[in-house]
Amino acid sequence: MLDLVLIVVSVLVVSLVSFIGLLFVGMKEGVLGRLLMVLVAFASGSMIGAAFFDLIPEAVETGSNVWLFIVTGIMFFFVMEKFLYWRHCHDENCQVHSFAYLNLIGDGVHNFVDGALIAGSFLISSSLGFTTTLAVVFHEIPQELGDYGVLVYGGLARKKALTYNFLSAATAFVGALTAYALSSQVQGLPGLLVPFAAGGFIYIAATDLMPELHKRTQPRDSLIQLSTLLAGIVLMFVLELVLPSH
Repeated sequence: MLDLVLIVVSVLVVSLVSFIGLLFVGMKEGVLGRLLMVLVAFASGSMIGAAFFDLIPEAVETGSNVWLFIVTGIMFFFVMEKFLYWRHCHDENCQVHSFAYLNLIGDGVHNFVDGALIAGSFLISSSLGFTTTLAVVFHEIPQELGDYGVLVYGGLARKKALTYNFLSAATAFVGALTAYALSSQVQGLPGLLVPFAAGGFIYIAATDLMPELHKRTQPRDSLIQLSTLLAGIVLMFVLELVLPSH
């Protein structure tokens, strides 16, 4: 029972990171507008970094047919975007862009996996559980910061973006409780979901977010976007180097 309490508390702490967008809720519209493209670039970089430096290497270690599930994730998100575009944008008038919903789905899968990993770590030992939780928190801060920017840029109101981002983060509870309930059998689940989430992140970053960055062609804007995108990639790489593998 103590393990379950520690798991729930740890997942709650990780999920609350999704409210980092509160830093921008009271910001003036003009200032936020200038920052949004920076956040989108940062989100694109952090997604690419998370996929190639965190999720894919972990998937290679824990499962087989990794590349098949990465491709499956990419194709799934392609189909989902086609459906969302047809469902919400068939008249070419999108109040909320489909990539905002895709971002929520991809992040939800990723958070489910994080919850399962946290629970699995606590079932091994409390010290490993705390270490894993700390690693996940540090990984989530840059990603959730970028996620909030993507949701607002995609057309969601600031408060609604915070709410949806938290609901997406809350899938970590589902992952943690599933891992706790299945115990020994759950080891195969991350092996499927980790590369699937990686495929989703690659698709969103490469096909949805980067094209948005190309809409601003001024040299100064392009330099800022490139710098911020690289910052997201480098930060995820550094976090993988300095934090214990989870």
